[in-house]
Amino acid sequence: MSAILVKIFATALTLSQVLVDPDTVKTSFDPMQDREKVAEILKSGCTHMRRAFDIEDINLDDLIATAMDDPQAVTGDLKMLQGLSFNDLHASYRQFCKNEKVEPPPVDLGEVITYYNNAVADLPDAGKLKGLKLPGVSVILDGNGRRFAEVYEPDHRRIWVPLSDIPESVQQAVVSAEDKRFYQHKGVDERGVIRAFMNNLADPARPAGGSTITQQVAKNLLVGDDVTYERKMREMIVASRIEQTLSKAEILEIYLNSIYLGRTSWGIEMAAQSYFGKSAKDLSVSEGALLAGLAKGPNYYNPDTQPDRAHERMAYVLSRMQEDGFLKASQVQQAIASLPPRVAYQRPRRDSGFYFTDHVNRDARTLAGIESLTSGSYTVRSTINPDLQQATEAALQEGLARYELSIGRQRFQAAEANLAEAIRSLDGRKEDGATPAWRRALEAARLPLYDVQWPAAVVIEKGRDKKTGANVIRVGLSDGRILPLNAWEAARRDLKLYDVVRVRIIDQKGKGVVRADLRVPPTVQGGAVVLENRTGRILAMAGGFSYPLSQLNRVTQAHRQPGSAFKPLTYLAALSKGLQPNTLVWDAPVTLPPVNPGANVRARDYWRPKNYDGGAGGIVTLRRALENSKNLVTARLLDGGIETSPAESLQDVCELALEAQLYVECTPHYPFVLGAQPVRILDLAAFYAAIANEGAMPVPHAFESIEERGHPIYSRKAQGLVRLGSADAAAFYQLKTMLQGVLERGTARNLKALAPYAAGKTGTSDNENDAWFAGFTNDVTVIVWVGHDNADGKRRTLGRGQTGAKVAAPIFKDIVEAAWQHHVPKSPLSPPSPQAAKQLIAMPIDLNTGDRVTDGRREAFNEYFRLNWYGRFSDTQYRLVPQEEVYALRNPDPWSDGDESGGYGFYDEAPYSQGQSWLDSLRQNAPPQRRTEPGFRWWWEDDEPRPRPRRVDPDYPWGYRRVY
Repeated sequence: MSAILVKIFATALTLSQVLVDPDTVKTSFDPMQDREKVAEILKSGCTHMRRAFDIEDINLDDLIATAMDDPQAVTGDLKMLQGLSFNDLHASYRQFCKNEKVEPPPVDLGEVITYYNNAVADLPDAGKLKGLKLPGVSVILDGNGRRFAEVYEPDHRRIWVPLSDIPESVQQAVVSAEDKRFYQHKGVDERGVIRAFMNNLADPARPAGGSTITQQVAKNLLVGDDVTYERKMREMIVASRIEQTLSKAEILEIYLNSIYLGRTSWGIEMAAQSYFGKSAKDLSVSEGALLAGLAKGPNYYNPDTQPDRAHERMAYVLSRMQEDGFLKASQVQQAIASLPPRVAYQRPRRDSGFYFTDHVNRDARTLAGIESLTSGSYTVRSTINPDLQQATEAALQEGLARYELSIGRQRFQAAEANLAEAIRSLDGRKEDGATPAWRRALEAARLPLYDVQWPAAVVIEKGRDKKTGANVIRVGLSDGRILPLNAWEAARRDLKLYDVVRVRIIDQKGKGVVRADLRVPPTVQGGAVVLENRTGRILAMAGGFSYPLSQLNRVTQAHRQPGSAFKPLTYLAALSKGLQPNTLVWDAPVTLPPVNPGANVRARDYWRPKNYDGGAGGIVTLRRALENSKNLVTARLLDGGIETSPAESLQDVCELALEAQLYVECTPHYPFVLGAQPVRILDLAAFYAAIANEGAMPVPHAFESIEERGHPIYSRKAQGLVRLGSADAAAFYQLKTMLQGVLERGTARNLKALAPYAAGKTGTSDNENDAWFAGFTNDVTVIVWVGHDNADGKRRTLGRGQTGAKVAAPIFKDIVEAAWQHHVPKSPLSPPSPQAAKQLIAMPIDLNTGDRVTDGRREAFNEYFRLNWYGRFSDTQYRLVPQEEVYALRNPDPWSDGDESGGYGFYDEAPYSQGQSWLDSLRQNAPPQRRTEPGFRWWWEDDEPRPRPRRVDPDYPWGYRRVY
């Protein structure tokens, strides 16, 4: 027995059961004992089908006679019938439909049963469709209520609508076009099968399957769309079970919401919006007929590219609706006149904000209890600023690439794509002949790194310049420009013709020359976030270099050591305890005892931190220490600057960090104050926003509300800012002005031009593994982190001297300038609020010494000092370092007040420059002073940083030389 005959009779066995008695369909027979039973089922099925042929006015006997006389006339090009023995088929017809005894039997029912049992084993449960709601598309609106993004699963860009919201004319159009006996059959329509078979004989080029709407639901959602006999058999049985489980209305609702109708639209609602810019409930008769016609073949009947076919198909659907008695002839004539007008097709593509939308999806699960935004069709009113988001991603990507280029770590591994084949195919086409094939291919290309903000370019020329002999590579851009490519030698060697690469366009001002600099994906990673200070709205979020390369959102899902970016907490704790910014502190070696000393304390249990450069600066003000990120001063503040004991001071800083929600728990250990405990970028942003707000901390959030078809699902409750009670507004404002000095004179002096408008702090962790810049303006806080993911468990350094000031600060600059352009124009940092102003008084001081200035010198610095409870100035300049000690160490001559020598400064290894004297009793461990030479300038007087062997940003990597 031929294999095709086995499959045909197994299919006949399936069809016979679902047509004759669909309630008792068996999916397993015994190959030996059930042969007679199967024969009876086949005979009953044949009797049922003969009646259907008669109803369709087709003489089955004549058709078989024709087939026996000329088999080729019947089979034609139908692959499903090629190789079939019509003698065996005719003998089978006589046996099962004519009840004749045929010897030998043409069909081995044992083989048929075995094949049938295997084909229909483990059928899916039709009950899964009860109450089914398929995945849908959710729309994310930006902060201004404009459409920003769509979130949906592949092949599920749909908006589910109940059947009651779909006009009856649209329902009827689909039924008339796809399954005219939908309301009569029980899942499988024998007459539809017959019509499809006859149509296939007449036109084998476009075969039809005769599937009902119920069968299509079974195929699309349960059994798959394999083009096999097995799938068809499973589909028929499952369809009959669906009819027993669901009502006709439920089946039609699922179908209308699941079918693909072109324009990347699944379901009638999404298609209505995509083609006509309206909801399905507002579709006209002709619009509904057009969409119903697309179900048969969205590409073949595409009204955008095949309007004649689409119009013909629409006319067919309207005529069928008239035949079914739904439309009158006059209505058909009116609707058939022309294709209904459509809106322009806009592909649902975007090139930014993927980390943000992922974060929205996760937060929706946490805050609104929504399993996934793709589980339904939601409208999310988010906080994102699209222009700022794009600029943030561009700044981070360029900053990461610029870092690798600067230290020679860039590597060209491969082009993003090669368009040689596409260009060859386009070269032969005549349409749009004026546009080069390379440009058309580039415009049509869908590149893997779809969120990279550098423009794509295709290599269109590679060779030697005839005049100079130099290797020349020219690239073409999508706007038609052709530019020379600037790239390193290894990349130039590996690039091939028609490779697609990313470039940065460089306009060399004054020269009138434009070039394209090659850019490649870096191995280093980064993260950046922009937070609105007053509201906590997340305006932009870049969780990595590129979302397609890595979906880890480093803003919210990674914890990294903040380094010196954490130091403001310690200074805030000191200011809140009454210290003033001009309080003098030793920048000198310090040893702190163990936090929890036991009986067996060892020498290595004591903490001996060091500055980034390994040196010491003598006595400095609190302001200058923070501006220049002095580790030794930060450590010394624990010893009497906050509380009397280092352990108690450390506990205060821990409690402040917990109150600022930087950590869930804090383990007191000394390196903690230098940023040893990892933190999330987003949490650090909230704290810095609190500094900008004088202690009022916002709650970062990415969306305001979620709706489903106009019904509120979640609405964010109006929340006031959370005041950090461990420090008052005055302390926060003092800290704010000190962080402004970081840009003006300190470790971020490369951002000096921003100083009137911004404040912030650099940060570099142990061994330059992490580089940070955390800063704010009046309106926004921007946090930037750069580092390696260390996914393999090994920490990878950014390289010697690659600090926050060098790596992260330039990225901050680009982002904050974009914030001024796209969010709120820049303005000078605000003066103290009325609340803070009541506790502060501004007085001129000498920035270097901290002394108050009373002679009206122009170079005096206006410092804000805290007033005590009685409104009086509280002088703490010499609280930590006695006044006589300070003056003694200024190396005065007998007739001087100590200013002529230039103030305190650097120190030698020698005991004291003046020899031993009464100073011995003051501070035995005070470092010795260095004599000044002619022309000597103190470090705080330099506009540029003094050259040092390895220093650019004096942040502290606490593990360098293993200092603790």
